[in-house]
Amino acid sequence: MIKFTDDFLTGIDLIDNEHRQLISMLNEINDRMLDGADVRTEGMKLLNGLRDYAARHFADEESYMESISDPELAGQKKAHRAFVDRIEHMNFIGMNDETMTTAVLDLLDYMSRWLMHHILGSDTLIGKTVSPFAFTDKYKTGIELIDSEHQKLFDIMARVDALIHNDELYDRFDQIVGLINELNDYTHFHFNDEEKLMEEYHYSGLEAQKKAHRIFYDELDRIDLDQVDDDQEAYLEDLLKYLMNWLSGHILGMDKKIHDER
Repeated sequence: MIKFTDDFLTGIDLIDNEHRQLISMLNEINDRMLDGADVRTEGMKLLNGLRDYAARHFADEESYMESISDPELAGQKKAHRAFVDRIEHMNFIGMNDETMTTAVLDLLDYMSRWLMHHILGSDTLIGKTVSPFAFTDKYKTGIELIDSEHQKLFDIMARVDALIHNDELYDRFDQIVGLINELNDYTHFHFNDEEKLMEEYHYSGLEAQKKAHRIFYDELDRIDLDQVDDDQEAYLEDLLKYLMNWLSGHILGMDKKIHDER
């Protein structure tokens, strides 16, 4: 079995405490099994404990990751589903004591190895990977209006990304259309504000900025909503990658120069 050491710490108290509880439960059941406790009692305690843990802990972990826009959330959800599937397909009914003892011990061994691998390989990284949609200091121009509107654009794209990877929604078309329209509207609003500000500053690169903005407008106008409905995930992933690359490159290559001519 496994021992909870400092290597397993994520630095998030709620998650760390729930990991400790699960490891403790696995170790206690394993010890009772080795001491000759009733296999059927311990087997049901194990299955019920794992089901309760999955329902509570995975919800807590995913909620926390969503709150910090952790880019690894989609991968975590897939790993959690694999855990739940293994438990849901485990059934001790009809087994004799010898077969059930082997099955319970095998499940304990599997869960211990799964948990160790998952905590060390995934959970300890929670909050430590920067989302590509995070509006970090490197994107700040030093002009409050522009920075706040850039952050809003990043936020909209982050919501699109979250929607793409939300496997719990079967038909996301209406929400996708809504977010695309919001992105389009806010892009026009922001570029209009930005161009007005550059006019006030008598910014020498205004015309170049307007040309760049039109390129972005054109890309948004070419969005084929019928294609989105047919292949939502692939289409939106390609679109989002293009938009994020364009926006981040535009901010770093052009917008940051506006501040210098104020």
